Amino acid sequence: MPWINIPKVEGQSSRQAHTDLPANTFERELGKEGFYGPATQMYHRHPPTSWVRVEGKLRPHAFDTKKLALSGSCPWDASLLFSNANTQIRFMKLENDMDHLVRNADGDELLFVHQGAGELFCDYGHLNFGEGDYILLPRGTMWRMNVRERVSALLVEATNDSYRLPEKGLIGNQAIFDPAILDVPKIDDAFLAQQNEAEWKVVVKKSNQLSTITYAFNPLDAVGWHGTLMPVRLNWRDIRPLMSQRYHVPPSAHTTFTTSRFVVCTFVPRPFETDPNALNVPFFHSNDDYDELIFYHAGQFFSRNHIYPGMISLHPSGIPHGPHPKALQNAEKKRGTMTDEVAVMIDTRNALEISDEAKTIEWLGYVDSWK
Repeated sequence: MPWINIPKVEGQSSRQAHTDLPANTFERELGKEGFYGPATQMYHRHPPTSWVRVEGKLRPHAFDTKKLALSGSCPWDASLLFSNANTQIRFMKLENDMDHLVRNADGDELLFVHQGAGELFCDYGHLNFGEGDYILLPRGTMWRMNVRERVSALLVEATNDSYRLPEKGLIGNQAIFDPAILDVPKIDDAFLAQQNEAEWKVVVKKSNQLSTITYAFNPLDAVGWHGTLMPVRLNWRDIRPLMSQRYHVPPSAHTTFTTSRFVVCTFVPRPFETDPNALNVPFFHSNDDYDELIFYHAGQFFSRNHIYPGMISLHPSGIPHGPHPKALQNAEKKRGTMTDEVAVMIDTRNALEISDEAKTIEWLGYVDSWK
């Protein structure tokens, strides 16, 4: 069904969104479907996040994953931080090699390696990994990790769903990252060498319950494969962000993976906008169809203060989002320089529940940092 989509203008406004704002105003975008649907730009006398206090569930949250304990040797022991019917978001810390295999029968699994390095062995073969890698594992894939350097990683499950690449439209299929850059596991010497006749266990997660299947041999015993379903690896350094010198592109332009009910975006270093009439910080927005979760991986996130790598922010739908006051004040100083940030954003259509364990690592003063 078509949207009601009749452009109108009322009062003082700019002719184009995110540029030439009326004097002494702050722009706020109200949108549908995140940044993908119809939208209206409002022009306010005050920043929409300049609250005195926020009471109730809609306050913004920040969490520090550095305070989490080690996850043992099993990814399913990793701390479950946020969840809804469509996703489970964990943070895993592995110090030693896994002595068993795991399989997620509830949905595709996406790992983002925050720290560390090692080897991943799965049905499809052997894959080295390191800091900044995404590893996408299709639902039902058996896998384990050998740890060379202590691993900490974000695990994002697409519950009863699959990860896909975003539609790139006018900019072409090779834009942002060329699918040819995606690496896949290899049936190499390291994979063949780990095959043996020893007893192996596979811990399977299905409907959030764990079952253990024991084999008298290593079930990672493939000698070859062919097809179009496979794990892939993508490092953030291989992402070439969509840029504009004269227009601040919305977060949706940085989409890396999509599902039917949430998207995963990657913010990587890029030049700031140089046009003096264009915004060069994120615009305030009230995209009330999505919760916004951001994991801060590296650098200084230019629209946030008091946030450092390893932290997670969660801004629920229903309250305006936007840059911190100090970031807004310093915006003009950043023209002609580069952002220094790497972050993973997960926008979920359904509200995220905060686990009890996540609450133990929450920075409760985050809401007051917006005053």
